[in-house]
Amino acid sequence: MPKLDLTKVPVKTGSIYPEPYASQMTGRSSLRLADAGGLTQFGANLVILAPGAKSSLRHWHLHEDEFVMITKGACTLVQDAGETPMTVGDCAAFPAGSTDGHHFINHTDAEVRFLVVGTKARHEVATYSDIDMVVRLDAGTARFTHKDGTDWSGPK
Repeated sequence: MPKLDLTKVPVKTGSIYPEPYASQMTGRSSLRLADAGGLTQFGANLVILAPGAKSSLRHWHLHEDEFVMITKGACTLVQDAGETPMTVGDCAAFPAGSTDGHHFINHTDAEVRFLVVGTKARHEVATYSDIDMVVRLDAGTARFTHKDGTDWSGPK
């Protein structure tokens, strides 16, 4: 595939999260670069965070490795042990099965961009560290449940 024209890659906004969590993703968008290039074995997304935005709810993946590299601006990585400042060139790696939930927050007044590369497991489970929610992804279909496996019925 030739060089990707980023001006022609659709910008994905919003979230698959149920409310009240979907609205917490305001200011987050991404370019699905691997999809735009026709790749199927791994994902590569350029995530864009407006000032005050966060990348996701704090989460960890059961089957998928995840790698992040900051490409523009500065943000904060939040994990179980606390916060870590991240700037251009800084990288973070999250091995599949590690239960240390993570997300990124833009506490600055400038846009932040980072590249996220991850495996594309056909069946995946992501657990949200700070709330009673799990998502099971099966061939692209998402099913949200509580951590006890019961169907999602909203925050408890």
